[in-house]
Amino acid sequence: MKIYLVSLGAGLLVGVIYSLMHVRSPAPPVVALVGLLGILIGEQAVPIYRWLTGRHMISQSALHLFGEMPSAHGTKDKEPS
Repeated sequence: MKIYLVSLGAGLLVGVIYSLMHVRSPAPPVVALVGLLGILIGEQAVPIYRWLTGRHMISQSALHLFGEMPSAHGTKDKEPS
């Protein structure tokens, strides 16, 4: 969850810098971002339905919702050799 908060914070910081410099963001228009949000919500409808009806465990639904967190890949910080 920390990585999502760091990403949001970095995006907010860049947005403030763009605003102070009077530069338009290269991001797509808001209507396109709302469409992407709809796609993300739609992708989660089936796993959440399965979880609510008891066909899947919450851990499987949460994995589909958030994806694997970077720490879940089983790789520990390795020291450079």
